[in-house]
Amino acid sequence: MSDGETVRSAAAGTAPERVTGAPALPREALEIAAGYAFAGPALDLGALLWDGTCLPDAQIRVPLTMLNRHGLVAGATGTGKTKTLQLIAEQLSAQGVPVFLADIKGDVSGVSAPGEPGTRVRERAGEVGQEWTPDGCPAEFYALGGLGHGIPVRATVTSFGPVLLSKVLQLNRTQEQSLGLIFHYADQKGLELVDLKDLRAVVAFLTSDEGKRELKGIGGLSTATAGVILRSLTAFEAQGMSPFFGEPEFDTGELTRQAPDGRGVVSVLELPAVQDRPQLFSTFLMWMLADLFHDLPEVGDADRPKLVFFFDEAHLLFSDASKAFLESITQTVRLIRSKGVGVFFVTQTPKDVPADVLAQLGNRVQHALRAFTPDDQKALKATVKTFPDSPYDLEEVLTGLGTGEAVVTVLSEKGAPTPVAATRLRAPRSLMGPVEVGALDRAVRESPLFARYAQAVDRESAYEKLTAAEGQTEPSASPARPPREADTRSASGAARSGGRSGQKEEPSVVEQVVGSGLFKSLARSVGTQIGREITRSVFGTARRRR
Repeated sequence: MSDGETVRSAAAGTAPERVTGAPALPREALEIAAGYAFAGPALDLGALLWDGTCLPDAQIRVPLTMLNRHGLVAGATGTGKTKTLQLIAEQLSAQGVPVFLADIKGDVSGVSAPGEPGTRVRERAGEVGQEWTPDGCPAEFYALGGLGHGIPVRATVTSFGPVLLSKVLQLNRTQEQSLGLIFHYADQKGLELVDLKDLRAVVAFLTSDEGKRELKGIGGLSTATAGVILRSLTAFEAQGMSPFFGEPEFDTGELTRQAPDGRGVVSVLELPAVQDRPQLFSTFLMWMLADLFHDLPEVGDADRPKLVFFFDEAHLLFSDASKAFLESITQTVRLIRSKGVGVFFVTQTPKDVPADVLAQLGNRVQHALRAFTPDDQKALKATVKTFPDSPYDLEEVLTGLGTGEAVVTVLSEKGAPTPVAATRLRAPRSLMGPVEVGALDRAVRESPLFARYAQAVDRESAYEKLTAAEGQTEPSASPARPPREADTRSASGAARSGGRSGQKEEPSVVEQVVGSGLFKSLARSVGTQIGREITRSVFGTARRRR
């Protein structure tokens, strides 16, 4: 029996058997392969590359138990990162682990359909010792605010919180603190911020003569800062961002479901329709992660993750982020492991991820890097320094890798880093490309979640409470409620506003919510029950109802 056969037998936990009939592995390759001979359940990534040769007897794997220790998938554009995500996702699904994927370019939907056999697939399978058979995964498709092909994903402004909203609105530190004060006041007074018009109404009220008195004890809100926030909100809405905030709010617990056959559901967030709004979708991904952290119970070290969350285009999240924001990300990533959630950041180079976050990522799949410019050279050298010592010349290897090849190091079952392994990756068993749009839309409409989230609703919240208070004082000047796209107010809500539809030209928001003597009594009366029950996470996100 060859050394290569011994390594394969140890990895499989079975009696030795010849796999390929290949000669014994070189000593260095044998030492690397031995580091991936795990006894427990593991995902198969591919076969070891050594001295330009693919060695199918030396399989490179990652233990299932270690996938909640987070990871990084990096590499230049066109090097195969998306296919790596697909390969990992379909194996996790088969092991009963739910997966979340963000589909930036629109080519991940194929994970739901069986792959198509072909010459390239057969060649790759033969090279890496893979028994390839086509198979798709149970999948759900989502779209932010319903823009695109998918079940709409919305968040209430209250739940989204001031920290993440400040990132989206690109506010500075002072403005972020003022926005936090506005949220604090709304929380305490039971003024629910469901959508953006609710937030505008509260900001306008707090800058009025009546509202300024409300903030005396906890710090004031300057008119200039309030004006910046209102202008930012107006510009944000003008870019078509309103549909992302509102109800029904998406329950991130949906991401942890299993299919009836026990496989993990692959949740795909379709983002092609909003790929030109990177600040928005990257921050929304962070909201999902923070919401999971806020709600999931502690599970400690489980035998498999409850969810693996792939955070694509991760550099967008960290770009222009404040120190407090980065600290919140680091804390969330560090602590969410104990909730059974593994997070993989997907980007081009490790330098896109702050050092404190990078230190939490135990599993690494680094695709090829390019070194065409001095900056590229610096990024390459910095990337090499993030890997453990290895017998490879990593600068040479990383610039010479082909598509579908990567340098890998993961955590062993004992939590120690495995040897660095240049790897030719396996071919995904699902479709390597998008599914047909008609099939995608049918899958969305047939989902049991579609009826729950498809139609937007607009119940009574801060805007209605503030305008109602004004209407009680000056009924003749009560404004008509501005029309909203996809407005499906309940019958009771419609009854509340039906008697107030006037013929006058629509007043401004400030005119709608200020100038009423009843605001004093309103502020006293609503500062009870619901608002005081809100608790916020490290990101300021909140969850009140489940």
